[in-house]
Amino acid sequence: MGDASPTSPALARNLSWPHLIAMGVGAIVGTGILTLIGIGADKAGPAVLVSFLIAGFVCACAALCYAEMASTINTSGSAYGYTRTVLGQTIGWIIGWSLILEYSLVVSAVAVSWSGYAAPLLHDWLGVPMTLMNGPHAGGVANIPALVIIIAVAGLLLMGTSKSATFNMVLVAVKLSALALFVWFALPHFDTANLVPFSPYGFGSTMSDDGIERGIMAAAAIIFSAFYGFDAIATAGEETKNPKRDLPIGIMGSMVACALIYVVIALAALGSTPFLTFANSPEPLALILRLIEQPGAAHFLAVTAVITLPTVILAFFYGQSRVFFALSRDGLLPRALAKVSAKGAPVRITLFTVVVVGSISLFLPLGEIVALANAGTLVAFSAVALCMLILRVKKPDMPRGFRTPLAWVIGPVSIAGCLYLLVSLPQKTLMWFIIWNIVGIAVYFLYSRRSAARQPSA
Repeated sequence: MGDASPTSPALARNLSWPHLIAMGVGAIVGTGILTLIGIGADKAGPAVLVSFLIAGFVCACAALCYAEMASTINTSGSAYGYTRTVLGQTIGWIIGWSLILEYSLVVSAVAVSWSGYAAPLLHDWLGVPMTLMNGPHAGGVANIPALVIIIAVAGLLLMGTSKSATFNMVLVAVKLSALALFVWFALPHFDTANLVPFSPYGFGSTMSDDGIERGIMAAAAIIFSAFYGFDAIATAGEETKNPKRDLPIGIMGSMVACALIYVVIALAALGSTPFLTFANSPEPLALILRLIEQPGAAHFLAVTAVITLPTVILAFFYGQSRVFFALSRDGLLPRALAKVSAKGAPVRITLFTVVVVGSISLFLPLGEIVALANAGTLVAFSAVALCMLILRVKKPDMPRGFRTPLAWVIGPVSIAGCLYLLVSLPQKTLMWFIIWNIVGIAVYFLYSRRSAARQPSA
């Protein structure tokens, strides 16, 4: 269940662990540190460092669970495939529906973040009106650059997985060099006075006087997306040359590398300037460099962000199209969408994804997009940890390419941490997430269940 049958559309196996680590780093190191650090600082002050640690710890536990499941059940579709195999079609659909929400909104959020860096450059260089580069929430008409970059990434994916993965590795290297340059210029300005008061809004998620929910956990619930991205690697199960070996290496390798990168950059950012100066900025790192009188480095970072943020879009767009592909191949979405090209790329599902995520990116603001995306992710992560524990009981001798250490500690901690972060999200976000799932359940019982029953068994 969830695996491709001999007669099902098949994806080409082109990826090895270096591609997967680059995909993970490309997905993880992006909006989270380039943009969300400003949103997190607005919610928690300098204590956003603790928010990063909490979110990173929960994500690391979830990553260990993902690594075991990815090396055990080699299927496209990530958490959807695992849940469908372990818990059945109905629960699998609910998790797949959550993944659709996660990936659609993350791709849209990163496209909006990319536009935040690109818009000033396009305005200065080409005279593009700002009203055409901001959504209605920011006084504009529509975020046209966000849609354009989504279309460009889709074109790259349609060239084939191997070529797009190699190109991604090059852009990841460029991105890391720009972040290293930021640390180089920011660290000499480090002043411990900028970290005082360390936690101005407290630990829990509470409503402040201006109607915004603040606190360490409120920030952690939002910047949680700064760490996920490794789950996009898990969607590559059918396109990896040696999935039992390469998937765990890709997942854990990218998590370790990104955790180190985040700690260094967050310390440099928070220590170099007072957090209020860059809180909620669409380009916080570039702004910090300008504040410490490094306009050349700020310009370079902004240009680099414009060039390299598409690596995040590519990784999540890839994941979204593969989740759609798995759902379509299983008959839960129209099966015609699962058609694969001669290059092994799901063309129709990629174009369908462009329509979905492009529409979102045109009009919605970054903060709201990320919060709702996190809700879907946290539910999916909890499901993967639960599936790992269930398989440990039901099939303890099942071959596993990777075994999560201290599984009966890591698994429950992952579930509890994800659920705590979920309830720490803004109430408005939770309301929309409930509505999304009500719609998903209706779609399942009105269409997907009957459609899947008419499909040939895998």
